[in-house]
Amino acid sequence: MSTPSSPASSRGFLFVVLASLCWGTAGLSGRVITDRSDLSALDVAWYRLTIGAAALAVAWAVTAGRRGPAVRVTRPVAVRLVLVGGGLAAYQLAYFSAVERAGVSIATLVALGLAPLLIAVGGTLLGSGRPDRATLVALTVALVGLTLLVGVSAGAGTGTAVLLGALVASGSALGYAVVTLAGGGVPAGVPVTLAGFAGGALLLTPVVLAEGPSFPADGGTIAVLLYLGLVPSALAYGLFFTGVRTVPGAVASIITLLEPLAATVLATAFLGERLAPAAVAGGLLLLAAVAGLYLHRMRRSPEPVAGA
Repeated sequence: MSTPSSPASSRGFLFVVLASLCWGTAGLSGRVITDRSDLSALDVAWYRLTIGAAALAVAWAVTAGRRGPAVRVTRPVAVRLVLVGGGLAAYQLAYFSAVERAGVSIATLVALGLAPLLIAVGGTLLGSGRPDRATLVALTVALVGLTLLVGVSAGAGTGTAVLLGALVASGSALGYAVVTLAGGGVPAGVPVTLAGFAGGALLLTPVVLAEGPSFPADGGTIAVLLYLGLVPSALAYGLFFTGVRTVPGAVASIITLLEPLAATVLATAFLGERLAPAAVAGGLLLLAAVAGLYLHRMRRSPEPVAGA
């Protein structure tokens, strides 16, 4: 691991920041696509996974000569990869569905705020232990923040839509947690991100075909779809996993809180979304709970959490 002041560490920090900012544009991109076309949240999720998988496959093929011997994929590893693909498919579909119902700000804050806490609790339970005091405090603060964020926003005239959107975003957070917990046990050398994107696209394909596939009709929508699959997906994950080679996992996890912040700023600037002051306070409490939990666990160097 490079020292904090080394050029490699500085570049790694910048890469993680750029990845988080790229992830923060995913919700806005999805909303623009659904507003400009007849594509549904299912279509957007499928296109993102498919385009991202194709780009990651090309990158994997190009860098084949730089890697060592192939890693044998055992049955337990294969099961984990299937879980990663399923979790990623569920996460993407639920996230874009939540964006349609509750808007980019609330969907991103709920999904990205709850997910790390679910990961912390899930990791503790899978380790046959009980959540420690820091985790319980973080959960309590997060629930208070979530209540303010969703409750105040739901009282602004679109209560049913916001509540339903927040519920769907919670399902997105659960899928996100499954991806992280299952992917954490995959040995180095196995292209877990590529396998997740490809597996997620394959799992959604029968559903897309059953619903009747939709194809973008104008160049603008196609351009945004390509952006969604390439920049917040393939490029962002590449930047992130390059950056965390020289940035401690706990630090990287806190940096990724820039994602919901960027998503909220973009939604405010370009979509006209507005959160009431109490809802903003709730969102900040939600993010503070995550940051506090990771700061508490800094010395344990937990695995970084990939973003949207």
